[in-house]
Formats: sequence, C-alpha cells, structure tokens
Amino acid sequence: MNARIPDGGVGVLLLHEYAEALLAADPSLDFIEVMPENWARFGGRRRRLFDACRERWPTVGHSISLSVGGPEPLDEEFSATIAGLAPGLSWWSDHLCFGRIGGAYTHALLPLPHSEEAVTHVVRRVKEVQARLGRELVLENVATYARLPDDALAEPAFVRTVVEEADCGLLLDIGNVVVNAHNHGLDPEAYVDALPLARVREIHVAGHRPRGPLLLDDHTGPVPERVWSLYRRAIRKAGRAIPTIVEWETDVPSIETLLVEVARARGESARALEGLGCG
Repeated sequence: MNARIPDGGVGVLLLHEYAEALLAADPSLDFIEVMPENWARFGGRRRRLFDACRERWPTVGHSISLSVGGPEPLDEEFSATIAGLAPGLSWWSDHLCFGRIGGAYTHALLPLPHSEEAVTHVVRRVKEVQARLGRELVLENVATYARLPDDALAEPAFVRTVVEEADCGLLLDIGNVVVNAHNHGLDPEAYVDALPLARVREIHVAGHRPRGPLLLDDHTGPVPERVWSLYRRAIRKAGRAIPTIVEWETDVPSIETLLVEVARARGESARALEGLGCG
C-alpha cells in the first residue's frame, strides 16, 4: 500500500513484539513506520507480518544505518535494500549523524561536529542519496550526550543549514529536542522556533528517562507532558497538522496502552490548531 498519509495522521513505529496484536486489533491508525533493519532482511513469520502490516496501513521507512555524516562511502548493500522498499514507502527517513566506522556499524547514533565542514560533507552525501533513489530523504535531529569541541554552529542552526542546503525534508523528533535541551543547556522552544518548519514531513514523540545528570532517549512511555507541550508549540508554529509517530520501544506496553498515546497525539494536534483556522 502507498496511500497518501493525511497531514494530521498519527501512527506507531512497528515493532515485532506487537505487530501481530496490532493486526488483530485492526485500529484506526493513519500509517505505520517501519525500520528496514528490523524487517526487510528477515523471512518466514516476521516477513509475513511485515508484508501484512504494509498492506493494511500506509507505510513510511525509518532507518538507522545510512550514516549520512560518516567518513566512509555509503553502504551499497543497505542502499539497495532501501531502493527495493522505496516504491512502497510514502517517504524514507534516517538520522543526521554517523554510525559506521571501519566498515562496521556502531549500533549507535553518533553526533557530528556542528561545523561548516560537516555541513558541506553531509549536504553532498544527502544529495548523493537523493539522486540514487530519485526521491527526497528526510533527516531526523538526534539525541546527544556530549558536545564536540569544534562546534561552531548552534544545534538548530546546524540542522537548518543542512536541511536547506541539501534541499531535503526534516523529521522533527520533539523528544530529542527536549533531551538535548536538558543535556546541553538549550532553550527547547527557541530550538523549535529556529528550525525550518515548512520542511517538516513528520514528527516523533517519545519518552525518556534520567540517567545521572542526563536524560536518556530510550523511547519509554508514556510521552511526558513537556514533550506534549513542545509538540503543540511546533504544530502552532508550523501552522498545520503534521504526520506524527508515537515511539514506545522500551518496556513495550499493551496495544491498548499504545493506542491511548495515539489518541493523545491526535488530541494534542487538534488542540494546538484551535483558533488558527486550519486542521
């Protein structure tokens, strides 16, 4: 299925832990998000579940293995996997970071220096990816736990510059903004206000946990109130409803609990747009 996702659509990140229950419940989701690393290379029962869910709901792709900011050539095998899935995806996103060193994946989303040199490098790589696929790449702002010593740009300025110069889309992870604001002493509202909100194709909302003095982006739930508050601000500032995915990957809840969060996202988006004359 490759049906159009409504502007105010809300969905979930598809996990194998609850994919079967999701199909059985047949909820009124607007779309689902799939991580190719968790689904595309598997056969058997998992592949059947993957195909059944993609047939039931419009689908977007969200990977962690592109390593768009990395120093090594793009992974040809992974690019081929994405190219094979792309015709059935409404869009595909990955992260503004790197995660591949010495030909091996780190299984972590590692931060990039916020420098002009990094902007130039990432922009070139994004354009290469978009040329290969013949479609827009959507980049997500990532959660980080340390600052690199040669940062020359503020984080939102770095994100904005990459997205605008690469002419690509933005996946605005509200939870990551809240985490980074806490971890690095940023103003979360000013961060959102500084982003190119017209380029936001999708929003993520998720929970986090404290670990020592830091907040850890572990996608536990339910979504905290400070994330919902910033979500409403982003919707108001954008002046439009934006497709939203609820991520809950740690201490995975029941389908019923997950769908409460989906309903909450719909309500918060509508609340944000009240009085703006849009929906």
